[in-house]
Amino acid sequence: MGRDKSLLPFGGYPTLTEYQIARFTPYFEKIYVGCKSKEKFDFEANFIEDLPQYEESAPHIGLISAFEQLHEEILCVLSVDTPFFSHEDFKTLLAHLTPEADAVVAQSPKGYQPLCAVYRRSTLPFLKKVTHEKQYRFAHLFQQLSTVFVPFHEERPFTNLNTPEEYEKNML
Repeated sequence: MGRDKSLLPFGGYPTLTEYQIARFTPYFEKIYVGCKSKEKFDFEANFIEDLPQYEESAPHIGLISAFEQLHEEILCVLSVDTPFFSHEDFKTLLAHLTPEADAVVAQSPKGYQPLCAVYRRSTLPFLKKVTHEKQYRFAHLFQQLSTVFVPFHEERPFTNLNTPEEYEKNML
C-alpha cells in the first residue's frame, strides 16, 4: 500500500480503524484494536499492544497478546483491512463454534481467512509454540488445532485493501 492502511480514511470516518470500530460496536460488548504500538493513533479506543517480548510483527503475536492481556475465552478476530466482513458473517462463524473447536475460520472461494475467524483460549499454547518455532503460516497452526473451516460462497466479504488501486476501487 505504501502507507499505513489502518490510518486511511474510509466510509466517512477519519480512519479505517475507526470505521471498523463504529460498525461493530452495536454488536459486540467490547471492541479491541490490536497493534504494535498505539502511539500512531490519535483517537481513543481499547488498544491491545503487542507484548514487548515479541519483536516480530505477525498476526500470531497479536493473538497471543490479546489472549494474555484480556483473559477472554473467545476472540472474534478481524483484520482492519477487511471492511466488508459483517457482524452477520461473525454470527455464521459463531454458529459453528462447538465445544471441541479451537478455531472457526472463514473459508472464501480463494482459501481460508485466518483473520476472519473465532479463536478459543485453547489455541494459546499452540500459538506460543509455533511462534517460538518461527512457524508463522496459519496452515502450520491449524494442523495442530481442532479447526472448523466455514465455507462462504462470495469473495466480497474478504476483499482486502492491500494496494492503492484496491483502496480507491472499494472506498465507501
